Amino acid sequence: MTRFSSETVFKSVSFRLFGVKYHNADNEPSENEELLNNLLAMGVDIGMAKKRQPGVFSRMITNEQDLKMFLLSKGASEEVIASIISRYPRAITRTPESLSKRWDLWREIVTSDLEIVNILERSPESFFRSSNNLNLENNIKFLYSVGLTRKCLCRLLTSAPRTFSNSLDLNKQMVEFLQAVCRSLGHNDPTDFVRKIIFKNPFILIQSTKRVKANIEFLQSSFSLNSKELLELLCGPGAEILDLSNDCVRRNYANVKEKLFSLGCIEEAVQKFVLSYPDVIFFAEKKFNDKIDCLIEENISISQIIENPRVLDSSLSTLKSRIKELVNAGCNLSTLNITLLSWSKKRFEAKLTKLSR
Repeated sequence: MTRFSSETVFKSVSFRLFGVKYHNADNEPSENEELLNNLLAMGVDIGMAKKRQPGVFSRMITNEQDLKMFLLSKGASEEVIASIISRYPRAITRTPESLSKRWDLWREIVTSDLEIVNILERSPESFFRSSNNLNLENNIKFLYSVGLTRKCLCRLLTSAPRTFSNSLDLNKQMVEFLQAVCRSLGHNDPTDFVRKIIFKNPFILIQSTKRVKANIEFLQSSFSLNSKELLELLCGPGAEILDLSNDCVRRNYANVKEKLFSLGCIEEAVQKFVLSYPDVIFFAEKKFNDKIDCLIEENISISQIIENPRVLDSSLSTLKSRIKELVNAGCNLSTLNITLLSWSKKRFEAKLTKLSR
């Protein structure tokens, strides 16, 4: 009896110290019933929230009411607040002071409270993922100092918010690496180079310098680019390729070459095709091959595809349905300008109506 009482006392002390209450033999933390009731009253999707971050529901101290009042004061509706908490429950663990500071820092980048609310509605994690406001502040100051504009920082904030959760040292390493690449290629404006790459590829700062270096070296060696040509590629469509793992880049490029070689293309034509349409490097083997086969089977020549690579932007199902509609309209696909296969639905249908007359 004495031993049982001691265990009971010990559990009570643990609850007070750590904020977790145990209720069964497996020592699984119980849920905070008051919190559950509050969230239900707020319209939160409890099922979704538990799947996302179940640990939140065992906390004894949360700030859901403070969060609600804060977001209401910034123009968010109760429905939006419920949606934010449903998708990112840890938001309710942030203190009012932390929220206010973080909001002020975001306002150094984003032009209005309503715009921030809209971002939170789309991606609550971007705002609530970290509570380290000092790190956020230091990263904002640094990125401004290396020449990034407010517009560029806003794009980073909405597309790659993890940039601002990086340690300052990590962001510095990538920027300094890109500046060194710029100088090695003979460009005398590292600030402009860094700004262009980050604007083209907002995810670059959350990659490793090792990955980016390997991809730059691959592009230069595979396409025999001189410094000027490599600069143009990196500051343009090639910037996005730097995100991929080097193995993925090599594998996808090898497949593109193999497929196009099998259709009679020479090395020069393949390289010209990839440089004019670097997005093809993102295509997995099956996706690329299926699209090419679909077009070839309908008497569209490989030369037509190489001259109009954007047709590959369309999904396989879209290509098939549009080809069918064009054939039914009596079009000869071997002589048709196939760029219309990548047009918007409205524009394509307008063109199809003309062709059918």
